[in-house]
Amino acid sequence: MVQLSSDHLAEISALATRYGAPARVEAHLRDTVFDPLTRTDRIGEVCMVIRRPSGRLLTMRKEIYPPGIFRLPTGGIAPNESIHAALLREVAEETSLRVTINRFLATIAYSFASAATGEPVFYTFAFLLDEQGGTLAVQDPHERVEAFHEIAPDELPAIAARLEHLAPHHDRAIGGNWRAWGAFRAVTHRVVAEALAQG
Repeated sequence: MVQLSSDHLAEISALATRYGAPARVEAHLRDTVFDPLTRTDRIGEVCMVIRRPSGRLLTMRKEIYPPGIFRLPTGGIAPNESIHAALLREVAEETSLRVTINRFLATIAYSFASAATGEPVFYTFAFLLDEQGGTLAVQDPHERVEAFHEIAPDELPAIAARLEHLAPHHDRAIGGNWRAWGAFRAVTHRVVAEALAQG
């Protein structure tokens, strides 16, 4: 179970006032764990929906991913870190780009399907960001980013479908099953696609 602090709750309200009310989604996961759900150094993550000058969105893949898998970049929020600070830090570490925040797209609270209480075990906060400059490059080698790719916004549902159909293979690299990880990652892509379509 992850409990958001009063500071985080107040910040979410302030971000919604400044960047638009986000979609609020509750997602139920299978009763299995994997990275990042096993991490204790974060309360959740930011999802960076970076819109390049062409209007296309930035996706990435890490060297540990199954072949052909690209997804929207995300990064962890430390327990005592603000969501805004984590967003800007992760953009810098993973892309080196300068961005402005356009919209607060969504908050997603994940819980396990069988949990009687339904208490969240992880959160994703998704933001639409407009690229303002810089050269695309990874600053933190520990991120293990192998490649970047650009997609049209209407390709997000196809990425979600690809993530949902990964082979059910257990991998020590994520401390869990790729099928479960893919289902978890697919949620954000579907939610972001819907939020963007609603304008």
